[in-house]
Amino acid sequence: MTSDVGNPYEIDLGKNTANYTPLTPLSFLERAADVYPDYPAIIYSDYQQNWADTYTRCKRLASALQKIGVSAGDTVAVMAPNTPPMYEAHFGIPMSGAVLNAINTRLDAETIAFILEHGEARVLIADTAFYKVVSKALEKLNKSIIVIDIEDPLISDSERLGPLSYDDFLQTGDSDFRWIMPDDEWRAISLNYTSGTTGNPKGVVYHHRGAYLNALSNITGWEMAAHPRYLWTLPMFHCNGWCFPWSLAAIAGTSICSRSVSGAGIFAAIEKHRVTHLCGAPIVLSMIINTAPEDQCDFNHQVKVMTAAAPPPATILQAMEDRGFHMTHVYGLTETYGPAVMCAWKTQWDELPAMERARLKSRQGVRYQVLEGLDVIDPETMTPVARDGVSVGEIMFRGNIVMRGYFKNRQETEKAFAGGWFHSGDLAVIEADGYLRITDRSKDVIISGGENISSIEIEDVLYTHNDVLEAAVVAMPDEKWGETPCAFVCLRDGSNCTEENLIQWCRDNMAHFKCPGKVVFGELPKTSTGKIQKFMLREKVQSHH
Repeated sequence: MTSDVGNPYEIDLGKNTANYTPLTPLSFLERAADVYPDYPAIIYSDYQQNWADTYTRCKRLASALQKIGVSAGDTVAVMAPNTPPMYEAHFGIPMSGAVLNAINTRLDAETIAFILEHGEARVLIADTAFYKVVSKALEKLNKSIIVIDIEDPLISDSERLGPLSYDDFLQTGDSDFRWIMPDDEWRAISLNYTSGTTGNPKGVVYHHRGAYLNALSNITGWEMAAHPRYLWTLPMFHCNGWCFPWSLAAIAGTSICSRSVSGAGIFAAIEKHRVTHLCGAPIVLSMIINTAPEDQCDFNHQVKVMTAAAPPPATILQAMEDRGFHMTHVYGLTETYGPAVMCAWKTQWDELPAMERARLKSRQGVRYQVLEGLDVIDPETMTPVARDGVSVGEIMFRGNIVMRGYFKNRQETEKAFAGGWFHSGDLAVIEADGYLRITDRSKDVIISGGENISSIEIEDVLYTHNDVLEAAVVAMPDEKWGETPCAFVCLRDGSNCTEENLIQWCRDNMAHFKCPGKVVFGELPKTSTGKIQKFMLREKVQSHH
């Protein structure tokens, strides 16, 4: 550090309220309502809401939360699909001083209960469509929690779990509430649980500064013009929708919300609402490509698609381009606020043959503008690998869009930040032009439809079956989901257990989306010390595709 003694710029030129404000994406909402009050903020089925109304509703939510005793540093959990209340939660909850914890709607009751308990949620705002799994989760809690129900007229099979509906709750709040500006941009804005490779999921803490910067970097990196029409195909519970709820407020865009995602639904929204942008895992791309011809539509405006998760095959990217979509490939983790790496396009590549363009585009790429450091590093020596497209190392991050750390988990936080870099656990090479390409995942995480699935979690469930002697789970390529789990199982002598039996066993004991799509029986390859050689199982799976 340099000394300020004798530095003329440090005399009488300090921070004050006129020249310094902590960065927070909440300020984007206030500006959108001030500058573009009548512009559409949210469209959901036949319902529309402008920026002035959205700001008022978010202030009411913040006020109502304070009135029931929520204060700075409290956690407020939300379990909802991509609907208006979920969008409002991204502003209203932190505007009360509390921390937003958006919960994955696909989780099982046990995991939801763990998240509510570990995250110390004071309040749970839940869509009544999830009443079955939420009520089971609440039964498992060792603490009381205030439940607020989001009632949606589009849903028939639903049930109230709390005394107040979301809309009634908003009415208890003040429309002129003076929302809380963080006194420090390092304050927590959200808590996102990531699928752990071992044991329970880890709580990733985001701060206002990182959310602000990544929201703006989404806009500049993707060259988003003012007032985009953004279709929510990416779940808002996933890394806070990659920070796009905040990005859209910054440029007064329109959120086109939907409870579910389908190829036909995407084309219908493009036709009806002139969608300009959407994000999604390769599963969303597959839906689009495989939409029945009668459900597709021609469009003459540019539709930009940002994709991440399991590296999308070049053929899928090319098929999307052929259908008129402009593709951008990104990469990141929950720990980096969603995308932090982008395959930044260079105009000299425009002249290349189509498949070569798609191959270049399928690489993960280079750092976001607001990420200070990105490299592929040997984790043992902490030295960067050669940029030769062959030398393998671990992807590491450094900068303002790296999480604060794991909530109430010092050991894992210290491990993740060893040597002054965030260790992603993903293995990659860097090519001569500085673009990185993932080669494998050292964490054995399977990314299916954009969701992280721990292979170890599935193995643990398989091992609870009496007939299973040994089990190992690896990723299996899947056209629709990108990857699905494939289980290799060695049964006990005399067992007549079938593939159907084991898949059903998994379905009975864990979230359905995590269950293996295939079970292969036989001896498992091992090292001399008895460790199962997963790389051989991966090779086996790959050779069959």
